[in-house]
Amino acid sequence: MTITIYHNPRCSKSRATLEIIQSKGITPNIVEYLHTPPDPDTLEKIARLIGVPLGELLRRDEDDFVAAGDDVPLDDETALARWLYEHPSVLERPIVVDDDNDRAIVGRPPKNVNAIL
Repeated sequence: MTITIYHNPRCSKSRATLEIIQSKGITPNIVEYLHTPPDPDTLEKIARLIGVPLGELLRRDEDDFVAAGDDVPLDDETALARWLYEHPSVLERPIVVDDDNDRAIVGRPPKNVNAIL
């Protein structure tokens, strides 16, 4: 099983999700998305795998989102993916992707990850 976690080590939910994955004997690919954000195509793919519009994966209380105001292109998935690539702190966390089976989930709460492990 190949698992990728889009991880923020400062986030308690992200750390707890990573611990659950590791407790199952899985060594995931860890992407610290604040340093290495997923590219726009990957962001759109993640949203498709989760089964939600990309706009539902935004942390709307983050400073970058609030500061952008009406400049966030919520009505255009491709433009939103490019914007989110430039503002990765707005991406919901953690996101876990089962690369082998094309499934993904948001680890909030962390136990959600069990659905794909």
